[in-house]
Amino acid sequence: MNQDSHISYKNWQFWIDRGGTFTDIVARHPDGTLMCRKYLSENTEAYADAAVYGIKSILDIHPSDPVPDGLIDKIKMGTTVATNALLERKGDSVLLAITQGFKDALEIGYQARPDTFALKIEKPDILYTQVIEINERVTAKGEVVQALDIELSKKALETAYSQGLTAIAIVLMHGYQHTQHEKQLMQLAKKIGFSQISASHEVSPLQKLISRGETTLVDAYLTPILLQYIQNISQGLNQHTPAQLLFMQSSGGLTNADTFRGRDAILSGPAGGIVGAVHTAKLAGFDKIIGFDMGGTSTDVSHYAGEFEKAYETKVAGVRMRVPMLHIHTVAAGGGSILRYLDGRFRVGPESAGAMPGPVCYRRNGELAVTDINLCLGKIQADFFPSIFGPEQNLPLDKTSSVKAFTDIAHNIGDGRSAEDVAEGFLAIAIEHMAQAIKKISIARGYDVSKYVLNCFGGAGGQHACLVAEKLGIKTVFLHSYSGILSAYGMGLADIKVERQKVACPLIQSGDASAMQVAIENLKQANIEDLTSQGLSNSQIHHQSTALIKYLNTDTSLHIPLDSYSAMEKNFIRQHEQQFGFSGTASGADKPIVIDTLIVASYGGAEKVVEATHSLAKDLSIKIHSVRQIYTQGQWLEAQVIHLSSLTFGHEVLGPAIIVEPTGTIIVENNWRAKVNVNGHLVLHFEPLKTALRSDQIIEESAQTKADPVTLELFNSAFMSIAQQMGIVLRNTSQSVNVKERLDFSCAIFDATGNLIANAPHVPVHLGSMDASVKVIIHGTQSINSGDVFVQNNPYNGGSHLPDITVITPVFDAANTHILFYVASRAHHEDVGGIAPGSMSSLATDIHQEGILLDSVKLVEQGQFQTANIENLFSSGDYPARNVAQNMADLMAQTAANKTGVNELLKLVDQHGLKTVYAYMQHIQDSAKTSVQKVLARLEDGEFSYPLESSSTIKVKISIDKINLRACIDFTGTSAQQNNNLNAPKAITQAAVMYVFRCLVNDDVPLNAGCMQALDIIVPQGSLLNPRFPAAVVAGNVETSQAVTNALFAALGMLGSSQGTMNNLTFGNQRYQYYETICSGSPAGVDAQGNGFNGVAAVHTHMTNTRMTDPEILEQRYPVMLKEFVIDRDSGGKGKWHAGDGITRTITFLEDMQCSILSGHRISPPYGLRGGEAGRIGRNWLTKANGEQQELAGCDFTTVADGDSISIQSPTGGGFGKANE
Repeated sequence: MNQDSHISYKNWQFWIDRGGTFTDIVARHPDGTLMCRKYLSENTEAYADAAVYGIKSILDIHPSDPVPDGLIDKIKMGTTVATNALLERKGDSVLLAITQGFKDALEIGYQARPDTFALKIEKPDILYTQVIEINERVTAKGEVVQALDIELSKKALETAYSQGLTAIAIVLMHGYQHTQHEKQLMQLAKKIGFSQISASHEVSPLQKLISRGETTLVDAYLTPILLQYIQNISQGLNQHTPAQLLFMQSSGGLTNADTFRGRDAILSGPAGGIVGAVHTAKLAGFDKIIGFDMGGTSTDVSHYAGEFEKAYETKVAGVRMRVPMLHIHTVAAGGGSILRYLDGRFRVGPESAGAMPGPVCYRRNGELAVTDINLCLGKIQADFFPSIFGPEQNLPLDKTSSVKAFTDIAHNIGDGRSAEDVAEGFLAIAIEHMAQAIKKISIARGYDVSKYVLNCFGGAGGQHACLVAEKLGIKTVFLHSYSGILSAYGMGLADIKVERQKVACPLIQSGDASAMQVAIENLKQANIEDLTSQGLSNSQIHHQSTALIKYLNTDTSLHIPLDSYSAMEKNFIRQHEQQFGFSGTASGADKPIVIDTLIVASYGGAEKVVEATHSLAKDLSIKIHSVRQIYTQGQWLEAQVIHLSSLTFGHEVLGPAIIVEPTGTIIVENNWRAKVNVNGHLVLHFEPLKTALRSDQIIEESAQTKADPVTLELFNSAFMSIAQQMGIVLRNTSQSVNVKERLDFSCAIFDATGNLIANAPHVPVHLGSMDASVKVIIHGTQSINSGDVFVQNNPYNGGSHLPDITVITPVFDAANTHILFYVASRAHHEDVGGIAPGSMSSLATDIHQEGILLDSVKLVEQGQFQTANIENLFSSGDYPARNVAQNMADLMAQTAANKTGVNELLKLVDQHGLKTVYAYMQHIQDSAKTSVQKVLARLEDGEFSYPLESSSTIKVKISIDKINLRACIDFTGTSAQQNNNLNAPKAITQAAVMYVFRCLVNDDVPLNAGCMQALDIIVPQGSLLNPRFPAAVVAGNVETSQAVTNALFAALGMLGSSQGTMNNLTFGNQRYQYYETICSGSPAGVDAQGNGFNGVAAVHTHMTNTRMTDPEILEQRYPVMLKEFVIDRDSGGKGKWHAGDGITRTITFLEDMQCSILSGHRISPPYGLRGGEAGRIGRNWLTKANGEQQELAGCDFTTVADGDSISIQSPTGGGFGKANE
């Protein structure tokens, strides 16, 4: 096409989604018609950039020629460029400027390790190149304790700039609200010449230093990369007067390219899909949808019930983002998800083959992936897929290679199943992963998913929608005619949007109407200035004002439309009850409701797309292109192949059928009927004649004797998902910092005999010990009736220590006559009484001094909450609980979590039958036992003696029976129980053993009772590890458990020592109670292949994995100031492989408190192994307000006054192997 021919075709628009695998383009012709194209995102043999290449191809412009001015009106685009740069750590070099004392805060993060059972702990790479500390300090109330030192700051910034750093992230304590120091630093950085300046109060004006800081870093790290990408597009189009280029933000609105920032780009592509899904569903008359966007790399799921849901804290690529993003849950199950058959198990993902090399069928020597499944089963027909493969990019998908790969696995299994059976087995597991992701955003949040429509889109979505919907009980699937490229279509439908937030001041928190109005108007005016600068007129701009509202001192806020305070309060209570099953007044706590943040979203300028309506087809006969074979439900069935373009209103298609369109394939499964609506879109309805997934047709008799590997994996996933859903509900509904923010809880399901079936990996010290609590209920003397719930914390009857309270719920059959299963949740309560606030006193010598003992008490009796009785128990005795209302609230949250587990287990029984569920509960235990036995086959006998600073010793001898593949773990010789609280109940020792052997498995094996079935544990009664009543035990759970773990790893010679303590710090008075555990470095060691590794700095290890409270939250809720939390570089034990570095943490108190410390290795350092050097000893000290220092013992108690500080310096693990060996 020559340039003259373009004159009558100006004002083209291009709506583009540049995904990880494909780039989708919707081009709107000047006459309003739409055309669609799909290109590989990475195809370096053919083009430099898929978007530019696609635009020029559609306009028939040679790749090297410029695009004539005026030809393009707008380009609207979503891109994964920023996400990929973050994933691959290929952003810009950044200087971090942060408050003094916090130079390592973002590296430490919240101190939890990402993989609970990893021997070699790996943390995400830090994003900054250099960090400087800024001499300044502001309190949570805005008091300037230390004015900004301008001269020192200037010197530090100039030095960094002279070293080549031009991007800076400015993150100061409480800078989100008290902005003066950050603004001064911004001006300073600008004068010096920094080209990218990201300040936290602008990037993310929300509370939480760590997540706001990481967001600011991301902004500084990625914005230069985005600007370069935008420049590349402009250069590629080579226009003299560039067309307007708009980018989709993570929050679901468009913004001009010159205002597009790194903070807004992380979910740029998926956000377009949600916008498109909502708009198209509304046109079809659906107001409740589950968005299901399946692409080549992953699947994004979302929930919509009248308004776009946003999350204000999200973790992406190991980085916490504290900016508004559409609430999207991503699961690593896409067309490129890699398939493996290992150790008798079918694995799907999380790794992806991507676009390069891609699946086997892409002809690039790739790996077997989900796309190969559908090709093998006939659900993708190669002749309807773009022929863009091979050296010349002109060959179709290679089905022969896909089938051969599945055939090889079938031969390996050797039980007579075909290649198609293998492929369908992998498909069932992929469907399960996607269904579980949807449950997390719906069922776990109180929504009945069966009342929703599954709005399916993405290039791979149509091939799986029916199966996913059926798995969830969803009866309707909606597929827009552009479902294969709906994210790109959504770019065109989106508004230009800007959102601003303001953290509420005390006046606004209390609901002062005039203060709210002033704040809202200020936010609106700032938004209007932004939008008018992007080309919108005032008449085009609309505003939506909302508030994030929560209960005082909790972390779960809800989006409430702005109204009078009383109206918002009622709306909040109603929504809270709907989502979480209770309100804050239900327990009698009557917690105050506060406005946390005001939000104004302003928007306008969306395209007015009118979808054509079709008249009723005169000829209801359907043009059949051909008939092909697809493999479904274990058999080959004939399926009609129909072009979507040949269907119109009134047409119906019975499954099985293959409906093809230019951007995707839609499979109408057996038992489904597809109807064409008036706009020409497909609405699929489930008509249950028989179950669509072969995994749901398990023959119960055979299930009891032999495990099918596919079904085994499905049940593994289902059981673990139930435990995880329970955890989501518990965290959402709890009111304590310990549960909500520190995540000091665990949830599990058990069979009818109390054997552990699945335990979501929350806190390791809870693992393997909760079953003891359940079995106490089972074998107790109390009656167990339907509707009963029990509460238990007795360490001598299945518990761990008194603050860890376990709530146990029996699961009855439909007739309420037989108990089928049990579910349980364990949470660390902030105070249960005792001689010191927080119930973690170092002085206790008797269990009753540690708090209230609840021994198999009915919390709920036949459906009635026993509030009065439980409150009386907490208030009784010499040392009653200090905050009974909060105890009751958390017990209610645990009960709600258990109810979720009950409901999901009963659904599983309805779906599969009780005998099958029982059979696979046994099969997964057998599988776990086999995994442990494989570990035993490569271990050798060992023993170790581990001295403690209390003058006691832990002795362990491990004997391996290589013939019968059993191990005996014998603690004979361990010291007798002590007259202190370092005694550990037997359940804790069992938990430590389970944890160690689960770590050695080094595979994604569900944690269940099977892990212990090849292990015999001997723990002498009356010893430190199996004490007699009423010895105190609170430190045994947190301290001795760490020592047991170190002793076990040392006996096996597999891992160097950890710090051997949790550094437990508890402080409080009658008003406040707070507890934290403090990290150190991780151990060095060798993996199963004999490869050595160093430890990493500042991360929790072994029997704890609780999060640290954010510094700003800590200071807002408690009368303290965090003075420093830093990594002590080069402090880890030395050897061939070094242990990770430890930390120093100092807290200053602003009012009188009592303080307890439970810690170890303050006298002797953790050992070195195989010739490695010992680590360092830890240290605790008190610094008085007058500067006087006082050393504190490892286990100590002290009172502190206003201005006093407590410092904790962690011990570090020893080195592994001789240095220079």
